[in-house]
Amino acid sequence: MKTAKVFAISGTIIMFFTLVYGFIYGDFFKEGSVLISIAWGKVSLIDVYIGFFLFSGWVLFREQKKYIAVIWVVIFMVLGNFATCLYAAIALFKSNNDWKVFWLGKN
Repeated sequence: MKTAKVFAISGTIIMFFTLVYGFIYGDFFKEGSVLISIAWGKVSLIDVYIGFFLFSGWVLFREQKKYIAVIWVVIFMVLGNFATCLYAAIALFKSNNDWKVFWLGKN
């Protein structure tokens, strides 16, 4: 479980600084329109969002309070894998080193 925590925290930190970099040095709308105009840009976005939906399904399953799960899903769609890494890290720490609790929550 320690390795999983390291990966989740590392992913959170890396994605945080990557987002900061993008917002400081990039033009979201101008560059986003270029991304959408090329085939691999479309493929990448479809790939990312399918992953978000899959991850969101897990969160909707494991969270007892569905409104909390829905809030997380919205956050995933806005902040991407920064939020998925953050959610996984929180779930790992709340699981008290129990993989069953990590995967299933209180279910």
